[in-house]
Amino acid sequence: MALGIALSSPCLRAAEDLADLLAPVLGKHGVPALGCAVIVDGEVAGIGASGVRKRGEETKVTINDQWHLGSCTKAMTATLLAKEVDEGSVAWATTMADAFPDLRGKLDETAGRITVEQLLQHRAGLPAGPSPDLWRRMFSYPGIDPEARTEVALELLAKPPEAEPGTRFLYSNAGYMIAGAVLERLGDKRPWEKRMREDLFQPLGMKDSGFGPPGNKDSVSQPWGHPAGGGAAAFADNPSSLGPAGTVYATLRDWAKFACLHLGEGRPLLTKGRLRELHTPSGDHALGWVVTARPWATGPVLTHNGSNTMWYCVAWLAPEAKFGVLVVCNDGGGAKACDDAAAACIRRFRAQREP
Repeated sequence: MALGIALSSPCLRAAEDLADLLAPVLGKHGVPALGCAVIVDGEVAGIGASGVRKRGEETKVTINDQWHLGSCTKAMTATLLAKEVDEGSVAWATTMADAFPDLRGKLDETAGRITVEQLLQHRAGLPAGPSPDLWRRMFSYPGIDPEARTEVALELLAKPPEAEPGTRFLYSNAGYMIAGAVLERLGDKRPWEKRMREDLFQPLGMKDSGFGPPGNKDSVSQPWGHPAGGGAAAFADNPSSLGPAGTVYATLRDWAKFACLHLGEGRPLLTKGRLRELHTPSGDHALGWVVTARPWATGPVLTHNGSNTMWYCVAWLAPEAKFGVLVVCNDGGGAKACDDAAAACIRRFRAQREP
């Protein structure tokens, strides 16, 4: 059924406090903290946070805290590329040979035929990440992040892919690092991080978003991540050059602003046709999203989870229903807790919409 008239901002009305919904989930799973936001008709209709920022400390999480989004960053990188497709500076069919003119003569012929679209669908035939030696070096890389991403592109594209491009799904963080390197060769050649801030965060009003672990290592001003299995809190992340694949942090309201873009609400940074392309799957993977169906939603459902092994989050978006649920946890083992919290949100808000 139609859910009503959409408004232009995901933060206009007073949202229902969902802390009571999260508390029993927190108790059941023993994670340090959980947060959630529910989007209805382009607004944050419910938001909540429960638990502590750091295990062993008493500071409570709040609805304004920042959470690491891990691989949910991938949809943001895909969105940046979609903006460039809209503007004509690149195409989904652009090949790696065309995207990296500075690497001509160094790319394998088959790898050179990989397209931007195949990178974003995980159908490029590339491995999950760079070689172990390069991965270790990236934690103390002597150059800047764009140089590290170029090195990843050169390492992986200089040899034949593991599968013929377009024929097989292989989830690849490295593929998204290469997608970031593609972006860094377009137009004024701004780094991926600068493009994210100027072309995505600022237009959407995501003022409390950034990269790496939120807060700082000398305080509990923001939630800390925790390794799965009850480990002690850690202020750490993957190498910053992994950014396009998974280093963004955001508040729940900031993340909701991005989610509203993909629900067809909020500030329209993309044409409707480009959004459809981002959401059209090859198999069950679209560009930055998994596409599935659920009984509580009309039409296709977009989903993705994210984790850097110390945080966990999941998004569920139903564009035709103009409904979405975002759940975050500061524990790498928080998958079941996030799933239970998402299910509780869906039960509460979708039941309210039934005739």
